[in-house]
Amino acid sequence: MNHFDSTNNISLQFGHRGKVAIFIDGNNLFHAARFHNIDIDYNKLLRVLLGDGRLFRAFFYTGVDAGAERQQGFLLWMRRNGFRVVQKELKTFYDGSRKANLDVEIAVDMLSLAGRYDTAVLVSGDEDFVYAVNAVAYKGCRVEIAAFRSNTAPKLIDVADCFIDLGEIAERVRKDFAHGVKYEERDIHVSQQPPPPAPFIEPVETLAPPCSATDDDAFHPPIGSIIEADASEGIDDLASNGDFIRVTDDQ
Repeated sequence: MNHFDSTNNISLQFGHRGKVAIFIDGNNLFHAARFHNIDIDYNKLLRVLLGDGRLFRAFFYTGVDAGAERQQGFLLWMRRNGFRVVQKELKTFYDGSRKANLDVEIAVDMLSLAGRYDTAVLVSGDEDFVYAVNAVAYKGCRVEIAAFRSNTAPKLIDVADCFIDLGEIAERVRKDFAHGVKYEERDIHVSQQPPPPAPFIEPVETLAPPCSATDDDAFHPPIGSIIEADASEGIDDLASNGDFIRVTDDQ
């Protein structure tokens, strides 16, 4: 049976995970983490979700207020630490809430890149992704869902090859406050309304054969190089004191 070993930070399954593409629904993750009183360290999260695989791309999707300086600072930090940021300006609704829905962008990227990666890790508990997850699986790729179980739709867990409960590995992805908060992700999502938590269910895993490896010549950025925080003005205030995964785009 496939399962996630939180001790070794490795997803155990038949075969290997190969090239891994990570798709993070920023708004969904933030509100689920806040519901569980956890602040996410994205460097730690990236390393844990990558496990024994090779990073193809790590995407972070979020709505932003173009005039908010600290939001832009946070996104700059994300870009410089291994994430390709996909953003959309927040819209204000009649009830005063502000939201930017990027479900379509996430689904399109997952499908259009399928075949260039072996494993997709979708960080979201949104039931709207059930059809997209199935479509990616039909293309021969392994799909893993990473989210907090109590905030994840049961149908989404059912269609995944593997479910990673972030609640069980919270201590491995939690932000370390010992050295102070260097950036405030809260600024980017606080104006958006949190989705209601899905009811708790017992884990149900739908197992499927692992993906066959794609051509080794397919593009995947180098990973694992350790860099120091940029000394340029303003960036020291955004970076944490941990090691970074640096991803370059040479294409």
